[in-house]
Amino acid sequence: MTRVRLSSSLLLLVAASLMLIEGCGHKRPPASATGAGTYPRASSPGSGAEPLDSGPDVRPLDSDLTSGEDITFSDASGEGGPLADVYFEYDQSALTDAARATLAQHATWIKAHGGAKLSVEGHCDERGTVEYNLALGDQRAQAARDYLVSLGVTRERLNAISLGKERPVDASHTEAAWARNRRAHFRVSR
Repeated sequence: MTRVRLSSSLLLLVAASLMLIEGCGHKRPPASATGAGTYPRASSPGSGAEPLDSGPDVRPLDSDLTSGEDITFSDASGEGGPLADVYFEYDQSALTDAARATLAQHATWIKAHGGAKLSVEGHCDERGTVEYNLALGDQRAQAARDYLVSLGVTRERLNAISLGKERPVDASHTEAAWARNRRAHFRVSR
């Protein structure tokens, strides 16, 4: 019985060792013959350029986002991005004609930038309860998302969320501030 246990334990140890050796022995495949995925390394003068692994987050220069002029952001939050907010009337989630026109421009931009994904944030002014404004913000985000989908944007690229009255763009307590806070805001990601 001890001999059977010893030989099965030994067999299991040998099998595990072989799997470990097999997994560690593979090298990464070389970059393609076209040179995609390799970039010259900045090094001391006179030395030759060495290829660098591009990594999973580096896009080749021939991608659809190479120009960058309309995907720049003024800060890491996404404020000042390429897509303007759309605004809503008091206590409403119906899209205005101005909002539809803006969303039509957004749909064109989104379709031209295939790698972009969007979060559509629904916002409200400070009046009303937290629960009410979260529900209204959700209706606003969904209205904007659904209209973009009706214009040909793939639903999987759009995420609708409500922030209610929690993140006002203008914290003043005036009609003008409240009008700026009743909005759908767009955050672009990849």
